[in-house]
Amino acid sequence: MSLFWRIFALNAMVLGTATALLLWAPVTVSVPVVLAEAVILVAGLVVMLVANAALLRIGLGPLDRLMRLMTTVDLLRPGQRLPEHGRGEIAELIRTFNAMLERLEHERATSSARVLLAEEGERRRIAQELHDEVGQSMTAILLGLERAADEADEPLRDELRQAQEITRESLDEVRRLVRQLRPGVLDDLGLISALTSLTTEFATHAGLRVLRRFDPDLPTLDEQTELVLYRVAQEALTNAARHAEAARVEVSLHHTAGTVVLAVTDDGRGTGVAREGAGIRGMRERALLIGATLDIESRPKAGTQVRLTVPVPRKS
Repeated sequence: MSLFWRIFALNAMVLGTATALLLWAPVTVSVPVVLAEAVILVAGLVVMLVANAALLRIGLGPLDRLMRLMTTVDLLRPGQRLPEHGRGEIAELIRTFNAMLERLEHERATSSARVLLAEEGERRRIAQELHDEVGQSMTAILLGLERAADEADEPLRDELRQAQEITRESLDEVRRLVRQLRPGVLDDLGLISALTSLTTEFATHAGLRVLRRFDPDLPTLDEQTELVLYRVAQEALTNAARHAEAARVEVSLHHTAGTVVLAVTDDGRGTGVAREGAGIRGMRERALLIGATLDIESRPKAGTQVRLTVPVPRKS
């Protein structure tokens, strides 16, 4: 039955009931209307309106649920669907909306994958250029300053030594940027070594205490999954240093039956509700890239936990 005929039938039922009551009830209407008759008519009108509103609420309830879902749906949190029951226009509308959500989630995941892969490719290119061009040039400058300082007299020697130290610090910073752009240790030594290097460097530069709890016997993960785990840990540590006002951060990586779980927990101030900035949304997009689930729990004065659950195919 179409929505039009459903609403028509509901109203016809209410009006028919009211007409039947007027026909068979011992109620008459005088001219002029007396108070008791007016009270009965107004009461009957109120009953009809309440009954009509209740029936319409039941009939149009699925539309209300659909509208609420439309206003809250987030493609970075896939799987939000309305139950499909019955037939008719409303049921067909819900099925169409659910199909549209599934298509949009697939298209969003596909486009995000292309963007993230292009971003990683650009990171790799920039890191390579920094290493090959800028790094080698600064190394040559450093060696030249060292030779010049060895041959120079005072006070020029002290100035050259100072310039040499500044150049060495700049070279270290360039190398750190290269490691952030493209973690070579991830390609060479694997995920555990890369996360160990990341947390060690983070503790040195951020001045926070970092605890590590890594399972040594993780299942074999593909290159894309390892990169997503590394990037999520990197972003979570960055957020803890910039926004959480934390003194301690714990990074854990363990596996259960069928999943690998990365958790980054700080003891900062928390917010009660994790704000979805560009960093968090970037983590969600990376999680979608490998079919993982990202959960963020932020409690006031109790810190924030970022938890990434990655499904691992079982060996046959």
